[in-house]
Amino acid sequence: MTIAIDCRFINASGIGVYLKGCLPWFLKSNNSFFLIGNKEQLKLYSLYNNVSIIDCNIKPFSVKELFFFPSYIKKQINKTDFFYSPYFNIPSGLKVPVFTTIHDIIFPDMPEITSKIGLFARMWFYRRAYKKSKKIFTVSEFSKSRIEHHLGTSKPVIVTYSAIGQAFLEYRKNIHNIKKKETIIFIGNIKKHKGLECLLEAYSHVKKEGLNYKLIIIGNKDNFRSSDNLIFYKIKEIGDDSVTFTGFLTDDSLMELLSEASLLVQPSLYEGFCLPPLEAIVLGTNVLISDIPVLKEIYKDFPVSYFQAGNPIDLKYKIIHILQDKNNTYPVLSNEQLLKYNFEKSTLTILGELN
Repeated sequence: MTIAIDCRFINASGIGVYLKGCLPWFLKSNNSFFLIGNKEQLKLYSLYNNVSIIDCNIKPFSVKELFFFPSYIKKQINKTDFFYSPYFNIPSGLKVPVFTTIHDIIFPDMPEITSKIGLFARMWFYRRAYKKSKKIFTVSEFSKSRIEHHLGTSKPVIVTYSAIGQAFLEYRKNIHNIKKKETIIFIGNIKKHKGLECLLEAYSHVKKEGLNYKLIIIGNKDNFRSSDNLIFYKIKEIGDDSVTFTGFLTDDSLMELLSEASLLVQPSLYEGFCLPPLEAIVLGTNVLISDIPVLKEIYKDFPVSYFQAGNPIDLKYKIIHILQDKNNTYPVLSNEQLLKYNFEKSTLTILGELN
Protein backbone atom coordinates (compact mmCIF):
# COMPACT_ATOMS: atom_id res chain seq x y z
CA MET A 1 0.00 0.00 0.00
CA THR A 2 0.96 3.64 -0.41
CA ILE A 3 0.81 5.99 2.57
CA ALA A 4 1.07 9.79 2.66
CA ILE A 5 2.58 11.15 5.89
CA ASP A 6 2.42 14.81 6.89
CA CYS A 7 5.97 15.67 8.02
CA ARG A 8 5.64 19.43 8.42
CA PHE A 9 6.12 19.08 12.20
CA ILE A 10 9.38 17.15 11.77
CA ASN A 11 11.35 19.73 13.78
CA ALA A 12 8.66 20.55 16.34
CA SER A 13 9.28 19.52 19.95
CA GLY A 14 7.25 16.54 21.15
CA ILE A 15 5.49 15.96 17.83
CA GLY A 16 8.78 16.06 15.95
CA VAL A 17 10.42 13.58 18.34
CA TYR A 18 7.47 11.21 17.90
CA LEU A 19 7.49 11.55 14.11
CA LYS A 20 11.27 11.11 13.81
CA GLY A 21 11.04 8.07 16.06
CA CYS A 22 8.33 6.43 13.97
CA LEU A 23 9.52 7.32 10.45
CA PRO A 24 12.39 4.80 10.18
CA TRP A 25 10.03 2.00 11.17
CA PHE A 26 7.40 3.18 8.70
CA LEU A 27 9.98 3.23 5.93
CA LYS A 28 11.31 -0.22 6.77
CA SER A 29 7.86 -1.69 6.13
CA ASN A 30 6.83 -3.20 2.80
CA ASN A 31 4.98 -0.04 1.71
CA SER A 32 5.51 3.06 -0.41
CA PHE A 33 5.46 6.54 1.12
CA PHE A 34 4.83 10.14 0.16
CA LEU A 35 6.41 12.40 2.78
CA ILE A 36 4.91 15.89 2.81
CA GLY A 37 7.01 18.73 4.16
CA ASN A 38 10.10 20.88 3.72
CA LYS A 39 12.26 19.17 1.09
CA GLU A 40 15.51 20.17 2.80
CA GLN A 41 14.38 18.90 6.21
CA LEU A 42 13.33 15.57 4.66
CA LYS A 43 16.46 15.12 2.53
CA LEU A 44 17.68 12.20 4.67
CA TYR A 45 14.55 10.18 3.91
CA SER A 46 14.83 10.66 0.14
CA LEU A 47 17.59 8.01 0.24
CA TYR A 48 14.96 5.32 0.78
CA ASN A 49 13.82 3.61 -2.42
CA ASN A 50 10.20 3.54 -1.27
CA VAL A 51 9.97 7.28 -0.54
CA SER A 52 8.83 10.25 -2.60
CA ILE A 53 9.13 13.74 -1.12
CA ILE A 54 6.37 16.28 -1.72
CA ASP A 55 7.80 19.72 -1.02
CA CYS A 56 5.28 21.68 1.07
CA ASN A 57 5.89 24.69 3.32
CA ILE A 58 2.28 25.61 3.98
CA LYS A 59 1.80 26.37 7.65
CA PRO A 60 -0.30 23.82 9.60
CA PHE A 61 -3.61 25.15 10.94
CA SER A 62 -3.46 28.05 8.48
CA VAL A 63 -6.20 29.44 6.26
CA LYS A 64 -4.21 28.25 3.27
CA GLU A 65 -4.14 24.68 4.60
CA LEU A 66 -7.88 24.77 5.21
CA PHE A 67 -9.11 26.46 2.06
CA PHE A 68 -6.31 26.80 -0.50
CA PHE A 69 -4.18 23.70 -0.14
CA PRO A 70 -2.41 23.25 -3.51
CA SER A 71 -4.36 21.05 -5.87
CA TYR A 72 -1.20 19.33 -7.18
CA ILE A 73 -0.37 18.14 -3.63
CA LYS A 74 -3.96 17.03 -2.97
CA LYS A 75 -3.89 15.15 -6.27
CA GLN A 76 -0.78 13.21 -5.24
CA ILE A 77 -2.16 12.47 -1.75
CA ASN A 78 -5.46 11.27 -3.19
CA LYS A 79 -3.60 8.70 -5.30
CA THR A 80 -2.36 7.01 -2.11
CA ASP A 81 -4.27 4.52 0.06
CA PHE A 82 -4.06 6.41 3.36
CA PHE A 83 -3.10 9.78 4.83
CA TYR A 84 -1.49 9.93 8.28
CA SER A 85 -0.95 13.10 10.30
CA PRO A 86 1.11 13.00 13.54
CA TYR A 87 -1.00 15.90 14.81
CA PHE A 88 -4.61 17.04 14.54
CA ASN A 89 -4.24 19.27 11.46
CA ILE A 90 -5.70 17.93 8.20
CA PRO A 91 -5.42 19.68 4.82
CA SER A 92 -8.61 20.33 2.89
CA GLY A 93 -9.75 18.24 -0.08
CA LEU A 94 -8.49 14.82 0.97
CA LYS A 95 -10.52 11.88 -0.35
CA VAL A 96 -8.49 8.99 1.07
CA PRO A 97 -8.97 7.57 4.60
CA VAL A 98 -7.38 9.85 7.19
CA PHE A 99 -5.65 8.78 10.42
CA THR A 100 -4.34 11.24 13.03
CA THR A 101 -2.44 11.31 16.30
CA ILE A 102 -3.83 13.64 18.97
CA HIS A 103 -1.11 13.80 21.60
CA ASP A 104 -3.25 15.53 24.22
CA ILE A 105 -6.37 17.62 24.56
CA ILE A 106 -5.05 20.15 27.04
CA PHE A 107 -7.03 23.22 26.00
CA PRO A 108 -10.51 22.15 27.17
CA ASP A 109 -8.91 20.51 30.23
CA MET A 110 -7.00 23.70 31.12
CA PRO A 111 -8.99 26.53 29.51
CA GLU A 112 -7.11 29.08 31.60
CA ILE A 113 -4.02 28.73 29.37
CA THR A 114 -5.71 30.33 26.39
CA SER A 115 -8.36 32.93 25.54
CA LYS A 116 -12.01 32.11 24.86
CA ILE A 117 -11.41 32.69 21.16
CA GLY A 118 -8.28 30.53 21.30
CA LEU A 119 -10.19 27.72 23.01
CA PHE A 120 -13.01 27.95 20.46
CA ALA A 121 -10.56 27.76 17.55
CA ARG A 122 -8.65 24.82 18.99
CA MET A 123 -11.83 22.89 19.77
CA TRP A 124 -12.93 23.46 16.19
CA PHE A 125 -9.70 21.86 14.96
CA TYR A 126 -9.98 18.99 17.46
CA ARG A 127 -13.56 18.26 16.37
CA ARG A 128 -12.67 18.57 12.71
CA ALA A 129 -9.82 16.07 13.10
CA TYR A 130 -12.08 13.69 15.02
CA LYS A 131 -14.78 13.91 12.36
CA LYS A 132 -12.45 13.44 9.39
CA SER A 133 -10.29 10.68 10.90
CA LYS A 134 -11.16 7.04 10.51
CA LYS A 135 -9.16 6.25 13.63
CA ILE A 136 -7.36 8.36 16.23
CA PHE A 137 -4.01 7.50 17.82
CA THR A 138 -2.75 8.99 21.07
CA VAL A 139 0.24 8.58 23.39
CA SER A 140 -1.24 7.47 26.73
CA GLU A 141 -4.33 5.93 28.29
CA PHE A 142 -4.83 9.26 30.07
CA SER A 143 -4.99 11.15 26.76
CA LYS A 144 -7.31 8.51 25.35
CA SER A 145 -9.73 8.99 28.24
CA ARG A 146 -9.70 12.79 27.83
CA ILE A 147 -10.18 12.61 24.04
CA GLU A 148 -13.17 10.33 24.52
CA HIS A 149 -14.52 12.64 27.22
CA HIS A 150 -14.35 15.76 25.05
CA LEU A 151 -14.84 14.38 21.53
CA GLY A 152 -16.89 11.21 21.98
CA THR A 153 -16.53 7.46 21.64
CA SER A 154 -17.82 6.89 18.12
CA LYS A 155 -14.29 6.56 16.68
CA PRO A 156 -11.59 4.10 17.80
CA VAL A 157 -8.88 5.79 19.91
CA ILE A 158 -5.74 3.66 19.99
CA VAL A 159 -2.77 4.19 22.33
CA THR A 160 0.64 4.27 20.62
CA TYR A 161 3.08 5.43 23.28
CA SER A 162 5.93 7.81 22.64
CA ALA A 163 9.41 6.41 23.29
CA ILE A 164 13.06 7.09 23.86
CA GLY A 165 15.10 8.01 20.79
CA GLN A 166 17.77 5.65 19.53
CA ALA A 167 20.43 8.34 20.08
CA PHE A 168 19.80 8.22 23.85
CA LEU A 169 20.15 4.43 23.91
CA GLU A 170 23.43 4.65 21.98
CA TYR A 171 24.75 7.43 24.22
CA ARG A 172 23.85 5.36 27.28
CA LYS A 173 26.25 2.61 26.21
CA ASN A 174 29.19 5.00 26.54
CA ILE A 175 28.40 6.28 30.04
CA HIS A 176 30.78 4.71 32.54
CA ASN A 177 31.17 6.07 36.06
CA ILE A 178 30.18 9.54 34.94
CA LYS A 179 30.94 12.29 37.45
CA LYS A 180 27.75 14.03 38.54
CA LYS A 181 27.66 17.81 38.78
CA GLU A 182 25.69 19.93 41.24
CA THR A 183 22.96 20.73 38.72
CA ILE A 184 19.20 20.39 38.60
CA ILE A 185 17.59 20.18 35.15
CA PHE A 186 14.19 21.36 33.93
CA ILE A 187 13.18 20.65 30.31
CA GLY A 188 10.28 22.47 28.72
CA ASN A 189 8.75 25.78 27.84
CA ILE A 190 7.33 28.46 30.11
CA LYS A 191 3.66 27.66 29.52
CA LYS A 192 1.68 27.42 32.73
CA HIS A 193 1.04 23.68 32.52
CA LYS A 194 4.79 22.95 32.59
CA GLY A 195 4.99 24.14 36.21
CA LEU A 196 8.18 26.23 36.00
CA GLU A 197 6.79 28.82 38.43
CA CYS A 198 6.31 26.10 41.06
CA LEU A 199 9.86 24.85 40.52
CA LEU A 200 11.37 28.34 40.86
CA GLU A 201 9.51 28.88 44.13
CA ALA A 202 10.75 25.54 45.47
CA TYR A 203 14.27 26.18 44.19
CA SER A 204 14.45 29.54 45.99
CA HIS A 205 13.73 27.71 49.26
CA VAL A 206 16.31 25.04 48.41
CA LYS A 207 18.92 27.79 47.97
CA LYS A 208 18.00 29.28 51.34
CA GLU A 209 18.64 25.87 52.89
CA GLY A 210 22.24 26.16 51.71
CA LEU A 211 22.17 23.77 48.75
CA ASN A 212 24.12 25.54 46.03
CA TYR A 213 23.01 23.44 43.10
CA LYS A 214 22.53 25.32 39.83
CA LEU A 215 19.20 25.18 38.02
CA ILE A 216 19.52 24.65 34.26
CA ILE A 217 16.39 25.41 32.23
CA ILE A 218 16.60 23.68 28.88
CA GLY A 219 14.51 26.07 26.86
CA ASN A 220 14.74 29.46 25.23
CA LYS A 221 14.64 32.57 27.41
CA ASP A 222 13.73 34.70 24.38
CA ASN A 223 10.37 32.95 24.06
CA PHE A 224 9.06 34.52 27.25
CA ARG A 225 6.02 36.73 26.79
CA SER A 226 5.39 39.97 28.69
CA SER A 227 2.89 38.12 30.88
CA ASP A 228 5.76 35.95 32.16
CA ASN A 229 7.40 38.83 34.05
CA LEU A 230 6.62 37.06 37.33
CA ILE A 231 9.05 34.31 36.35
CA PHE A 232 11.76 36.87 35.51
CA TYR A 233 11.25 38.58 38.87
CA LYS A 234 11.55 35.22 40.62
CA ILE A 235 14.80 34.46 38.81
CA LYS A 236 16.24 37.86 39.73
CA GLU A 237 15.21 37.27 43.33
CA ILE A 238 17.00 33.90 43.33
CA GLY A 239 20.04 35.30 41.54
CA ASP A 240 20.76 35.21 37.83
CA ASP A 241 24.01 33.33 38.43
CA SER A 242 22.06 30.37 39.84
CA VAL A 243 19.63 29.90 36.93
CA THR A 244 20.78 29.22 33.37
CA PHE A 245 18.75 29.10 30.15
CA THR A 246 20.41 26.95 27.51
CA GLY A 247 18.37 27.93 24.47
CA PHE A 248 18.20 25.33 21.70
CA LEU A 249 20.42 22.29 22.26
CA THR A 250 21.64 19.58 19.93
CA ASP A 251 20.90 16.02 21.04
CA ASP A 252 24.55 15.56 22.05
CA SER A 253 24.52 18.66 24.27
CA LEU A 254 21.20 17.68 25.81
CA MET A 255 22.43 14.17 26.59
CA GLU A 256 25.64 15.49 28.11
CA LEU A 257 23.78 17.86 30.46
CA LEU A 258 21.23 15.22 31.41
CA SER A 259 23.78 12.50 32.12
CA GLU A 260 25.89 14.83 34.29
CA ALA A 261 22.98 16.28 36.29
CA SER A 262 22.19 15.22 39.85
CA LEU A 263 18.44 15.57 39.34
CA LEU A 264 15.78 16.23 36.70
CA VAL A 265 12.63 17.92 38.00
CA GLN A 266 9.53 17.85 35.82
CA PRO A 267 6.79 19.78 37.69
CA SER A 268 4.12 19.52 34.98
CA LEU A 269 0.45 20.11 35.71
CA TYR A 270 -0.62 18.48 32.45
CA GLU A 271 1.01 16.24 29.83
CA GLY A 272 0.10 13.80 27.10
CA PHE A 273 3.13 11.58 27.74
CA CYS A 274 6.17 13.63 28.98
CA LEU A 275 9.41 12.25 27.57
CA PRO A 276 12.18 14.10 29.51
CA PRO A 277 11.93 11.90 32.64
CA LEU A 278 12.41 8.79 30.51
CA GLU A 279 15.41 10.37 28.77
CA ALA A 280 16.93 11.28 32.15
CA ILE A 281 16.41 7.81 33.67
CA VAL A 282 17.94 6.13 30.62
CA LEU A 283 21.02 8.33 31.12
CA GLY A 284 21.29 7.43 34.81
CA THR A 285 19.90 10.61 36.38
CA ASN A 286 17.45 10.75 39.26
CA VAL A 287 13.99 12.04 38.42
CA LEU A 288 11.42 13.93 40.52
CA ILE A 289 8.03 14.42 38.85
CA SER A 290 4.59 15.69 39.78
CA ASP A 291 1.96 13.16 40.78
CA ILE A 292 -0.49 13.93 37.95
CA PRO A 293 -2.39 10.91 36.54
CA VAL A 294 -0.53 10.64 33.24
CA LEU A 295 2.90 10.58 34.90
CA LYS A 296 1.66 7.96 37.38
CA GLU A 297 0.59 5.91 34.35
CA ILE A 298 3.72 6.30 32.22
CA TYR A 299 6.28 5.94 35.04
CA LYS A 300 4.45 3.41 37.18
CA ASP A 301 7.17 0.76 36.92
CA PHE A 302 10.16 3.10 36.78
CA PRO A 303 12.56 4.34 39.49
CA VAL A 304 11.16 7.88 39.92
CA SER A 305 10.07 10.02 42.88
CA TYR A 306 6.86 12.04 43.04
CA PHE A 307 5.79 15.29 44.67
CA GLN A 308 2.37 16.85 45.06
CA ALA A 309 1.60 18.69 41.81
CA GLY A 310 1.61 22.46 42.18
CA ASN A 311 2.95 22.37 45.76
CA PRO A 312 6.33 24.17 45.95
CA ILE A 313 6.83 23.31 49.64
CA ASP A 314 6.44 19.58 49.02
CA LEU A 315 8.69 19.93 45.98
CA LYS A 316 11.33 21.70 48.09
CA TYR A 317 11.40 18.91 50.68
CA LYS A 318 11.60 16.22 48.01
CA ILE A 319 14.47 17.97 46.20
CA ILE A 320 16.42 18.38 49.45
CA HIS A 321 15.77 14.76 50.47
CA ILE A 322 17.08 13.40 47.16
CA LEU A 323 20.13 15.67 47.00
CA GLN A 324 21.15 15.13 50.64
CA ASP A 325 20.51 11.39 50.77
CA LYS A 326 23.93 9.85 51.45
CA ASN A 327 22.60 6.45 50.36
CA ASN A 328 21.32 7.88 47.11
CA THR A 329 21.96 5.72 44.06
CA TYR A 330 21.28 6.62 40.46
CA PRO A 331 18.64 4.69 38.49
CA VAL A 332 19.44 1.47 36.71
CA LEU A 333 16.93 0.11 34.21
CA SER A 334 16.24 -3.49 33.32
CA ASN A 335 16.02 -4.58 29.69
CA GLU A 336 12.28 -4.91 30.16
CA GLN A 337 12.04 -1.28 31.26
CA LEU A 338 14.23 -0.11 28.39
CA LEU A 339 11.96 -1.89 25.92
CA LYS A 340 8.61 -0.92 27.46
CA TYR A 341 8.26 2.14 25.25
CA ASN A 342 9.69 1.85 21.76
CA PHE A 343 8.85 3.40 18.42
CA GLU A 344 8.94 0.12 16.52
CA LYS A 345 6.04 -1.19 18.58
CA SER A 346 4.05 2.06 18.21
CA THR A 347 4.65 2.25 14.44
CA LEU A 348 3.65 -1.37 13.87
CA THR A 349 0.43 -0.66 15.77
CA ILE A 350 -0.33 2.30 13.52
CA LEU A 351 0.41 0.30 10.37
CA GLY A 352 -1.77 -2.55 11.62
CA GLU A 353 -4.71 -0.19 12.07
CA LEU A 354 -4.59 1.27 8.55
CA ASN A 355 -7.51 -0.30 6.75
